[in-house]
Amino acid sequence: MFGADKGTADHLDGKKLHIGIVQARFNEGITNTLAAACRAELLALGVEEKNIRHVLVPGALEVPVALQAMAESNDYDALIALGCIIRGETYHFELVANESGAGVTRLSLDYQIPIANAIITTENLEQAIARQTEKGTDAARVAVEMANLLDELS
Repeated sequence: MFGADKGTADHLDGKKLHIGIVQARFNEGITNTLAAACRAELLALGVEEKNIRHVLVPGALEVPVALQAMAESNDYDALIALGCIIRGETYHFELVANESGAGVTRLSLDYQIPIANAIITTENLEQAIARQTEKGTDAARVAVEMANLLDELS
C-alpha cells in the first residue's frame, strides 16, 4: 500500500464544502423529493445551508448547461444533477437519458469537478417513486465524498 486512505467518515465531512444543485422541474413531484432528500443529507453531513446553491431548470436536457455555468464560476467543490426521466411511448426517453447523462459526465471530466448524477431513469412512475429518496440521499453523499477525495488528491 502507498499510504493510508482517509476513512469514509472523513470523506463524508461537508463542513467546508460549497455545493451546487441543479434540479430539473419536469416530473416535479419526483424531483422535489430528490431535492429534499439531497438537501437534508447535505445538511446532515455538515454542509452549511448558506453554502448550498439550488437552481431549477425546465428539464433534464437543460441540467448540463446550468452545471457548466456553476463549474465555470469556480465557486463549488462539487455539483449535483437532479432529474427524472420516465420511459414513454417514443424514442425521446433514450435521447433525453443518453444526452443528459453524457453532458453531465463530460462536464465533470472537462472541469475536474465531481458531479453526482441523480437524474433517474425509470420505466414507470412507480419505479421513480421507489428510488426518489434514496437517490437524493446518495447524490449528497457522493458529492461530499468525491469533493473531499479530489481535494486530498490535489
